[in-house]
Amino acid sequence: MTDKFVAITGCGLWGRNLVRNFYSLGALHTVCDLDFENLKLIKNTYEDIHFTSDFDNLLTTEEIKAIVIATPSHTHYGMVKKALLAGKHVYVEKPIATRAQEAKELSKIAQENNLTLMVGHLLLYHPAVNRLKELVQAGVLGEITYAQSDRLNVNYFKNDRSVMWDLAPHDLSMVSYVLGKDPINVKAAVGCSSDKNNIMDIVHLDINFEGDVLAHISDSWITPAKHVRLLVRGTKATAILDDTVQENKLVIYDNLSSTNKHVEYPDYLEIEPLKLECQHFITCVKTGQTPRTDGQNGYKVVKILEEADRIMLGQKYDELEKIQFSSSRSKAHL
Repeated sequence: MTDKFVAITGCGLWGRNLVRNFYSLGALHTVCDLDFENLKLIKNTYEDIHFTSDFDNLLTTEEIKAIVIATPSHTHYGMVKKALLAGKHVYVEKPIATRAQEAKELSKIAQENNLTLMVGHLLLYHPAVNRLKELVQAGVLGEITYAQSDRLNVNYFKNDRSVMWDLAPHDLSMVSYVLGKDPINVKAAVGCSSDKNNIMDIVHLDINFEGDVLAHISDSWITPAKHVRLLVRGTKATAILDDTVQENKLVIYDNLSSTNKHVEYPDYLEIEPLKLECQHFITCVKTGQTPRTDGQNGYKVVKILEEADRIMLGQKYDELEKIQFSSSRSKAHL
């Protein structure tokens, strides 16, 4: 396998971050996008890589062994399936698909063909998140009773199925990883559209996890002041991870102190999570190692979000699902 074996399709704001990292790691071969302005921007920034606007070119190029898919979520199923069936390893941004049945199918295809399928659940590679997981495992917080993840920001484009499908995969995968517990079911799910249309830009989810742990997730596309915080409460102490601050992102509070004094500011390595994630994908492709965020991990997240969608939308779910289902297949050729 040559050093440059990765192709990236989808070079929007987040896709360009993937381009930057895979290029710096010396693995980037080709960049693909339907938007010629996006391609032009990449061409003016990076040297010695190939460019195309045709996804099928990636599937037939022998030097390309792995494809990174950073397109809208409703296109993921069709594009990932085509890539896997063409014998390519795949890294797909979250969510792996928007239907649990599709996520399970993709995971099965990858396993049957000995291909790496990795989902971009970025926060599982965040050094502070991993430090918190270590503290939970060591019993520093005591027995975990509750978790809350808030991910509030502004998105002027709102170009995904809903804010839940855009942001909640991060929250759900992170909480499950930190707790070391799988989500069981959705206790409650509510959402609304500030624009009074079918695209929900505010959602709140209550999810039951193994061990009788409740987690609350809040996501927003309309919050001017960015708020990204994870709270994990145990019987001894409570941890707060605030990813919007530059220093002391992770703080531990003593539950037994009436003054909420700090117990500690745990140390962790300051490394860009996306770089660690991209490195992990390269390693898995080269060695056959199972990714931390593999297809099965992606399936567990989609299964819960699909359940939440059904609760929030009620009878409207089937109608919206037909539209999205048709769209995902009509755009599979992109």
